[in-house]
Amino acid sequence: MPAITIFLIALAAILALGFVFFKYFFGSRIHSRTTYILAGLRFLSIFILLVLLINPKITQRELETEKPDLFLAVDRSFSIEHLDESENVRDFVRQFTSHDELNDRFRLQVYGFGNQPEPQQDDQIDFDKPQTNISRTLRDLQKLGRNQQSAIVLITDGHQTLGENYQYFNSGERTGLYPVIVGDTTAQVDLAITNLNVNKYAFLNNDFPVEVLVNYTGNEEVNSKFEIRSGNAVLYSRPVNFSNEKSSEIISTTLPANRLGAVVYEASIIPLESEKNIINNTRKFGVEVIDERTSILLLSSLAHPDLGAIKKSIEQNEQREVMIEYVNNYSSINISDFQLVIIYQPTSLFKPVFNDIDSQKLNYFMITGIQADWNFINSVQQDFRRDLTNQTQDVFGIYNRNFTQFQFDDLNFGRFPPLKDRFGTLNFDTDIYSPLLFQRIEGIETQKPLLAVADISNTRKGILFGEDIWKWRSQSYVDTGSFEDFDNFMSRLVQYLASTQRRDRLTVEAEAVYLENETILITARFFDQNYIFNPDGELEIEVRQTEPEAVIRAPMLLSNNRFEFGTTSLAPGEYGFTIREINSGISRSGNFVVLEYNIEQQFSSANMSGMQNLASGNSVQLYFMNSGEELIEVLLTDKTYISVQKSREKVIPLVQWKILLLLLVVSLATEWFTRKYFGLI
Repeated sequence: MPAITIFLIALAAILALGFVFFKYFFGSRIHSRTTYILAGLRFLSIFILLVLLINPKITQRELETEKPDLFLAVDRSFSIEHLDESENVRDFVRQFTSHDELNDRFRLQVYGFGNQPEPQQDDQIDFDKPQTNISRTLRDLQKLGRNQQSAIVLITDGHQTLGENYQYFNSGERTGLYPVIVGDTTAQVDLAITNLNVNKYAFLNNDFPVEVLVNYTGNEEVNSKFEIRSGNAVLYSRPVNFSNEKSSEIISTTLPANRLGAVVYEASIIPLESEKNIINNTRKFGVEVIDERTSILLLSSLAHPDLGAIKKSIEQNEQREVMIEYVNNYSSINISDFQLVIIYQPTSLFKPVFNDIDSQKLNYFMITGIQADWNFINSVQQDFRRDLTNQTQDVFGIYNRNFTQFQFDDLNFGRFPPLKDRFGTLNFDTDIYSPLLFQRIEGIETQKPLLAVADISNTRKGILFGEDIWKWRSQSYVDTGSFEDFDNFMSRLVQYLASTQRRDRLTVEAEAVYLENETILITARFFDQNYIFNPDGELEIEVRQTEPEAVIRAPMLLSNNRFEFGTTSLAPGEYGFTIREINSGISRSGNFVVLEYNIEQQFSSANMSGMQNLASGNSVQLYFMNSGEELIEVLLTDKTYISVQKSREKVIPLVQWKILLLLLVVSLATEWFTRKYFGLI
């Protein structure tokens, strides 16, 4: 305690004594026992008040012993139950948690993990996790080591279904890793479909590819048969044979897409007589067959590199066909055969084209440039106009994050080469156009559209103010090494413009086929009467299972300009759903299928090689389920794990001592009652 504080406390005692002396003893020679009691109580009250005003700070020192952490990381995935090892794992964990000496030395904590580690009671371990992420679990527990020496006992069969490869995990100097393998480490005779590749979508009356990888575990030569079925019909079959030298085979084929909607298929390989795990011999998969055939007419009055770039970009989707024609040959074209007309740099020669578009209510996409006739463009439409000049300008594109008609990614448009167009003031007479990209001219970002679309009276139209879009496609290739991103952007734009569907205030996006235990995500967008996205909408989804009958109702949550519903708890089967906006009553319905597939049940034995690689990479021993006592002995005798005694000082102001306040109240109350008793007040 500082000297000044001691001096003030002593001064407080002197002042309290002085006050009591002059109050009770100065000038009086007769002092009764009551006088001394009252003087003592008054001294105590005044002294406590003065000390509280001084408020000295008292330092308290606390000693705390901090034990090293011992984490038991227990694999809670389906595969442990599937390998019939659940009770063995529980017994192994109890062996550690009930060991008194181990608990005295370590701060023992049990964590169960599937996708991520979670605190766990050792007597309540269930093996119901659909996925396993060993690498994330090790990384998260390593961070919980509190910057001191800690140990992780990893109890798993070694099968990981998502995340980074755990075999390359490095525990570091402060974390001791002790891998314990669960299950039979002897490889069982097994045929398994380990991988199946197929596109989610197929086009009507086309063939779609299917690629299947079949693996064999065993030493003898075996023969079997591979089949792909749809219902009871066998669509493809072939004999397969394996041996110790030939342990896998890739089977590739094509299947016909001859009916619309979600179609479920089953790939299977006939089990061997000695196989114990036949669940992995079958894999179901689904394909949504769609009819997206689109014919597009690209009309131009001049040759330009843009024409070829647009055609190549659009035709990356095999269901779309672009026909390039010059406007001089328009009389021989039946424009009604096309779902979209692209008008490139129109001039007065396009007069009959615009007449037919207006009369037949066709969708069109206009692209201007330095050769476009703006006098003509101003005369054939009333949505926008530009003052006529002979100068040209460079225009850069700026991504509009608030565009809601359809989803597309920012391809870093701001860094793309500029488009060229006529210089002049651009004015819009209506607000029906929704900009995808804004214009940036000479470094100044404007609110004038560079690329925009409109939907009015069931007719869709688009406008791009500038030529040289071929440079954008080339720049996208330079940035990413592929034309894919730009072609996907063009595909979404053309899909929107070519659609003849009526625009809805409530739009829904959902896959037709999901796999069991994967996230089932359904999204929706709600627009107001002006077709502007309304984030204040109250959307509710109702999901119905056909057999057995079951209904799930839940609100849809707003995220990134869309409403979402996600779940991983739906059982395999057929489902229908209805999304309803509560205030307006607008609703939309759809269907999807959940296919049975549990990746954790595809394994017939423990992953010995993976766990051995993890142990070797960290220079530690791999333990087995019968090695519990040995591992406990290693942990108890390892001098690396020592408890740390820490000293902590707490500075507490005296005013926080409630006992002083209580003492003050008792002192004052006692003095009052004493005076009252002797009739002094």
